[in-house]
Amino acid sequence: QVQPVESGGGLVQPGGSLRLSCAASGTIFSINAMGWYRQAPGKQRELVAVITRDGSTNYADSVKGRATISRDTAKNTVYLQMNSLKPDDTAVYYCNAVYRYGSSWYPASDYWGQGTQVTVSS
Repeated sequence: QVQPVESGGGLVQPGGSLRLSCAASGTIFSINAMGWYRQAPGKQRELVAVITRDGSTNYADSVKGRATISRDTAKNTVYLQMNSLKPDDTAVYYCNAVYRYGSSWYPASDYWGQGTQVTVSS
């Protein structure tokens, strides 16, 4: 199984924007919904955005209105546009295929990438 490769993170001032990218090839990534997770130091990994195969999206309350998830199936790439960034957005961001069970989403693959660090600070 190929691991996803995340990129696009960096240091940004509060109020700034970043566009994260996730290159994910392999059947599990092409047939499932895709999600962006983040993990801040000392905290559990949090699912922040999901996009289904038909383009439907879901967002965690913590990023709703500031984040946009999109996917380019031809390029096997998923994006996360983050605007109005806050210090609380500081975390390592990961992507993974996800599946829905009941009202919750779960990672579909045990293979995580290295993630991309987002640091929001003045």
